[in-house]
Amino acid sequence: MKPSPGTLGRAAALCISAMVLAACSSTPPPPDWQMNARASLERAQKAALTGLTSIEAAEMARVRRELARTGRADLMARAELALCATRVAALDFSACEAFEALAADAAENERAYARYLQGRPWAGDAVWLPEVQRPLAAGGDAARQALAAVPDPLSRLVAAGVLMRRGDASPEVIAQAVETASAQGWSRPLLAWLGVQRDRARAAGDQAQAERLQRRMELILRPPR
Repeated sequence: MKPSPGTLGRAAALCISAMVLAACSSTPPPPDWQMNARASLERAQKAALTGLTSIEAAEMARVRRELARTGRADLMARAELALCATRVAALDFSACEAFEALAADAAENERAYARYLQGRPWAGDAVWLPEVQRPLAAGGDAARQALAAVPDPLSRLVAAGVLMRRGDASPEVIAQAVETASAQGWSRPLLAWLGVQRDRARAAGDQAQAERLQRRMELILRPPR
C-alpha cells in the first residue's frame, strides 16, 4: 500500500480514513465491506476527536468486522494505525497495541508511520510517509516551521502531537494545535493542548494566563445548559 494524499479530506497520518481502503478501490459499485468500513472508520475518528468514546468503540468494532470479511490483516493493521494517529493528535501516546499485533502483516508504509507516531523514525523512513508529513520526520526547527504549511487540520494536529512526543513542540507549535482543534470543534485534542498551555503558564509563574486557560477548559468540560 502506498499513501494516497488527500483521499480523506480531513484525514491525517496515512491520509487517515479513506486511505485505509485506497489500495482496495474498485470500479463502481464498490463492495459493501469497503463502503461500510470506510464510513465507520470516519465516524470512529470523529468520535475520538470529540471524546465520544462509546461511539468510537462501536464504530471501530464495525470496521473490524467488515475488514475481517476480506481476510486481509494488512487492511486491519492500516485501520488500527489510522485510529492511533487520531489519538496522537489528542496527545494520547499510549501504545498502539492493536496495530502492533498486526504489524507483521503490515506494509512498510505502515510500519514506518507507526515509528513516526512513536517519535522514533528510522533513517530513511521519510520516503514511506504521507507527503505532508515528510518534512516533519526529522524534527527540529525545520519540522516546526513546516507545521504551519500542512493544509489538512487533522494531519497538522497529528504532526504537532509527534513533535510534542519528541520534545520538539515550541510555544508556537502548541498555539497552532490549540487554534486548529478549536476551529474544528474537536474537544478532545483541544482540552489536551490547552492543558499543555496551562501547565506551561503555571511553570512560568503566569497565574493569570493559567487561570484563563483553565476557564476555557472548564467551558468545554461543563458547557452551559
